[in-house]
Amino acid sequence: MLAAREVYRLVPRLPREETYGMRSQITRAVVSIPANVAEGWTRESDREKMQFLAIAQGSLAETETLLTLCEQIGWFPEQETRILRGLLDETSRILTTLRRKHRQ
Repeated sequence: MLAAREVYRLVPRLPREETYGMRSQITRAVVSIPANVAEGWTRESDREKMQFLAIAQGSLAETETLLTLCEQIGWFPEQETRILRGLLDETSRILTTLRRKHRQ
């Protein structure tokens, strides 16, 4: 959730013409992370939980890729994305740990 809030803090920096492009894509990707964790947590079977955690991890990777592109284009200065990078890294580690525990 913190990563999603951080993305919403950054997206006003995007050019107006990116409202339906990059802004839409990166916000949908980052919101998908906690949404899929929440949905997966309500599932009864480990297999279903794993599926939603995998989708969350994929959305996290998509968010990181879009963030990198925004940095490379110059829309997000790297010093402004450090907090978000840390949150995404921490979330990735948590998701990896949860997925490993459910595999056993």
